[in-house]
Amino acid sequence: MLLTPHSQAAHSPADRRPAPHTQNPPGPASGGPGPRTRHRRTATALLASAVSVCLLAASAPAVPLGIGDRLFPHLGNPGYDVASYDVALSYPGTNDKPLQAVTTIDARTTAELERINLDFAHGTVRSVEVDGAPATFTSAGEDLVITPEDAPEEGEWTRITVRHTSDPVAAEGRDGGWVRTADGLAMANQADAAHLVFPCNDHPSDKAMFTFRITAPEGHTAVANGLRAGVERSRGTATWTYRTAHPMATELAQVSIGRSTVLYGTGPHGLPLRDVVPTKHRAKLEPWLAKTPGQISWMEAKIGRYPFETYGLLMADATTGFQLETQTLSLFERELFTDPAYPKWYVESIMVHELAHQWFGNSVSPRTWSDLWLNEGHATWYEALHAEEKAGKPLTARMKAAYEASDSWRAAGGPPAAPKAPDPGQKISIFRPNVYGGAALVLYALRQEIGRSAFERLERRWVTDHRDGTATTADFVRLASEVAGRDLTGFMNGWLYGAKTPPMPGHPDWTPTLRTAQATPSGVPGEAQEHAAR
Repeated sequence: MLLTPHSQAAHSPADRRPAPHTQNPPGPASGGPGPRTRHRRTATALLASAVSVCLLAASAPAVPLGIGDRLFPHLGNPGYDVASYDVALSYPGTNDKPLQAVTTIDARTTAELERINLDFAHGTVRSVEVDGAPATFTSAGEDLVITPEDAPEEGEWTRITVRHTSDPVAAEGRDGGWVRTADGLAMANQADAAHLVFPCNDHPSDKAMFTFRITAPEGHTAVANGLRAGVERSRGTATWTYRTAHPMATELAQVSIGRSTVLYGTGPHGLPLRDVVPTKHRAKLEPWLAKTPGQISWMEAKIGRYPFETYGLLMADATTGFQLETQTLSLFERELFTDPAYPKWYVESIMVHELAHQWFGNSVSPRTWSDLWLNEGHATWYEALHAEEKAGKPLTARMKAAYEASDSWRAAGGPPAAPKAPDPGQKISIFRPNVYGGAALVLYALRQEIGRSAFERLERRWVTDHRDGTATTADFVRLASEVAGRDLTGFMNGWLYGAKTPPMPGHPDWTPTLRTAQATPSGVPGEAQEHAAR
């Protein structure tokens, strides 16, 4: 996610009114392991999970669980590992009424489960089945708590089918989930909002394959992560199916529904490209899309082959206050490309920021939200490198300005690898300057310490060794030490966890000045200054 310099538009009072339920749910999803057959067992006390969260016996009250993430302790759920999601959505033709939905989850249990907790907090659950049999369910906090007729044992495959609504009207006091555009919907689930759209294990440590089936009235176009697997038209509606070819974190899910045009192209080595633009703005937006192949080639020259099956931009006609690296289909505000206040080089560097996330954050996902700096620091790093190489904006000047602001960023938001918890009611407030410019500064210091050649080898190794997986800050420090041929733990700990910014190798004259977080290098015009520093 990259915050844009204008403020996010406030929801109107109408956005907070509950909308009536409409239509019948779409049919059940298919695919994945089939339902299991097993003798029914009595409820027993459960073993502690690998994250030391006890799973409660069925006789105890339903409670929200979590995997104990430091920043989002109630996100995710212990006891199972999701292999795949099949999310079927039926759009009623207007973006102020709930979608009817069926979410099917195939998972392998990692503990005995008398109950199964899913994250889900903004819709009406119609029914739940576990392995084809009806299951009882209730809500607890932001969890959907399911009690199956036959409790799955450790190491078994299980299929959970939830028929529910998915409400695009913003939840009171919550941000994220569905974004209502001028002509439909898009998704913005980072960091903790996928479960405002569909039931899931909403934590990036549990990546899975996805299938989306979106039914919408004729005249609308639906696009989602991955490649299109087919379109079926019947009685004035169309159902669009998309599948991912690589595992994905729930926070990176994307579905666009609207009166859109999909533009197809080809990138380096035959990579399929597809972009989604509001039809009425196509002429103004299309020239920007021609820049994507060159940007991909530039990134591949830095760190290796693009990691997914397709790429493209979703230019949403909405004011969100951010851009977002949803996997294979990055979400952008349309105004970023049509507002003349943004200079060309700046817009292109932001395009590269979200593209870089496809490697850093999407292919290699954070194990915990405290590892966010690995996502945003790298994306900011390549954004800055692109601005230097393509627009003559010196990297050193940008890093010096970040260094001067770094102590202020750390005081306000915590060190890059130990960010402060989000502000109450503002979960995306973890996206502070300390994990953008502050984290890119860590990478600059590392390059200064080990040299450009070793640093570039490290970057390529990182995205290769952890492709399609998750990784931690400790993993990065270990790999950096291996590539450098010496233990960098002490050096990195100061930069990652220190309350004060360490001395910059090669620049003994650089001094933190406790200047404000708006500090940036010169040459970034107007309102874009704060954004570009991050």
